[in-house]
Amino acid sequence: MSGDRLLNTVLQHFQDLHDAAKTEQIIGTTAHLLSQLSNPLNLGVLTSQLLTAPAIWERHDGLRTAVRIISIYNTAAIRVCEHEIRNDENKLQGRPLEGGGIKCDVWTRAVVKGADEYSKPWQHLLVLTGVLMGMEANDRRALPSGLRGTLEQAVVTAANSALETHRQDGPLAGASIVLALNFSFPLLSDSHKARINCDALLPATIWALTGPEGFCEGQFLQVIGESITEAPGQLLSWTSQTASFQLLQAMDQRPLMGNMGPLSKLAAYAALHATDTGVVLAAQDALLVFSRQVLDAWRLNRFHDVDPAFEADKLSLETLQKTWPVLWQVLRKLLFGAVAILQAVVSRSLLDPRMLHAAAASGVAANSLRILRNFYFVSSRNSNSAFQVYNFTYLTSIDSLSRHPAACEALLGEMRPPEAPTAPVTHLSRTLDLFYLNLAEHFPLVLPTAACEALIIKPATAYLSQEGPMTPSTVELFESSHSAILSVLSCPQHSPLTVDITPFYIVKLFESFPQQISPRQFRVAYKTVMQIVSPPFPIAAMEPHLAETLLEMLRASIPAAGTSLLPQTPDAAPQDVASSEDSTQQPPEPCSEQSSLTMALIDTLPFLPLPLVEEWLTITAQTLNTIEDPRLRAPVKKRFWDILVNGEMDVERAAIGVAWWGNQGGRELVLSRPATEPAMMSGAIVSSDRMSSKL
Repeated sequence: MSGDRLLNTVLQHFQDLHDAAKTEQIIGTTAHLLSQLSNPLNLGVLTSQLLTAPAIWERHDGLRTAVRIISIYNTAAIRVCEHEIRNDENKLQGRPLEGGGIKCDVWTRAVVKGADEYSKPWQHLLVLTGVLMGMEANDRRALPSGLRGTLEQAVVTAANSALETHRQDGPLAGASIVLALNFSFPLLSDSHKARINCDALLPATIWALTGPEGFCEGQFLQVIGESITEAPGQLLSWTSQTASFQLLQAMDQRPLMGNMGPLSKLAAYAALHATDTGVVLAAQDALLVFSRQVLDAWRLNRFHDVDPAFEADKLSLETLQKTWPVLWQVLRKLLFGAVAILQAVVSRSLLDPRMLHAAAASGVAANSLRILRNFYFVSSRNSNSAFQVYNFTYLTSIDSLSRHPAACEALLGEMRPPEAPTAPVTHLSRTLDLFYLNLAEHFPLVLPTAACEALIIKPATAYLSQEGPMTPSTVELFESSHSAILSVLSCPQHSPLTVDITPFYIVKLFESFPQQISPRQFRVAYKTVMQIVSPPFPIAAMEPHLAETLLEMLRASIPAAGTSLLPQTPDAAPQDVASSEDSTQQPPEPCSEQSSLTMALIDTLPFLPLPLVEEWLTITAQTLNTIEDPRLRAPVKKRFWDILVNGEMDVERAAIGVAWWGNQGGRELVLSRPATEPAMMSGAIVSSDRMSSKL
């Protein structure tokens, strides 16, 4: 069939609705004609008719229609480029021309003319995006620079015009604009990007991410929850044959979901370059609402109580292997997309003068932390938060909020775990408590003492009394509780509270070791407390005997401590000396409960009040010699020696240490040997004659 007859046939088919197979045939024929027609006027007519064809636009296929239009012109443009390259060779060799024989620039102008007043600006944008991608993507560079600039300007003009009217044109228009800009944005020059109406683009991108073409306001989690059944053995089952799993797969394959990375970058660009600050704040508010919807939907889902450490014991085999990984892949995509946009909002708040005043700055920071808390059930799994954008957003929000003590107190009061939970404690509730404790430990410096006691000490204390076996999630909570309490105790302005809490905390510390905290964690905690109650901290003047009392508690616990080897923990420092230069190259030294407590005693020496240093140097040396096992005693002696010589002590304490070592019997105590082993320098040569009897 000749090109003109085929064109007439296609134009006739445009006027009626057809089944899916016939529609796909029409689309394929249209792409073929666009690359084969030799008359520029026919190209314009075909484009004009396509953009108003009932066969395409009245099928109500949603965003797939927009994808079809972009694909038609992208495919046709690529073919025209290929034909032009081959035709240059064909002319030299006298062979017939391929395609329509039209140059890329002529073809582009003809197609663009077809985007006329009979169709909408957002439809024009689809055509222009397809042409730009086909001509210029993947370094094709098929157009002259001037024409490319004109085409880019046409894309921006069509996008801005469409953004102004898309609400009247319906949801498909808004989603199509975002989809087209998602594809064309990387191909635009910086000058043309700067002309995009970001005030209108930002709400459209947020809607695209959270709405029906994106994550559906998180309602897919509620639909999944309704499909979960209980398999034999009280295992939760969510099979791949359920309608909810098929819905999840279909959602994940939508055009915008498949390009969530570029979409979040587009939204972030809009957030950074919008001229109206109110639009940026509204975008953050929309993300906050979305995060609440997701958290509420997850709370109603039976999967919310599945601890990652016990997935195999809670889920059926099919769920664990097939449906569960797909769900978390979607949730990770949700987290990354939302946090990328949030990072842009937080960055904007550091530069925009209208966001720097107290109310706006604290509001942006608090809302950012609320959003991160709502998504924490995702970010806390499998190191999902271990990426730079997340850390920047989290830490910058904390830093901004800490400048406003009243806002810090209000936020912690809002997030604080209930003292007497009305609902059963679930993995989700523990996860939210973990976020709270990790957040709270950053604020003691700016909070009043009463607020620290109510909002940090009391919630953290609830997790210090953990009984029974420790799971990975409870271990994290336990460690975060210790960190939160130590952060309060470390603040000099809270010294009256420290005096009251320290004895209780030390008792809990002893009760926790070694079953619930590792030797290294115990040593760090004890050393921190000793530093807090010693000069120059004000508590040393308020309670001058507290430091010695804590030392006596530690000393008294050593004789009764266990002497068997403790299992190695992941946080064990190599050689148990963090300051060792080659610490990363040597394995951790073995330790027992007794040797670990002795190490803790050694760690406190640089912080003791001056009158106690010499006495406790002697006591420590005597204590380390009570360790019977040479394998356990050796690293303790090495640590004691390091304390004396590696600069951890200040000048005054170091001088006392030198005098004690040389004149007060320190050398003999530390380097003591069994009576059968003579004391000598390392590497000394011993004569056999000297060792023999002269009698």
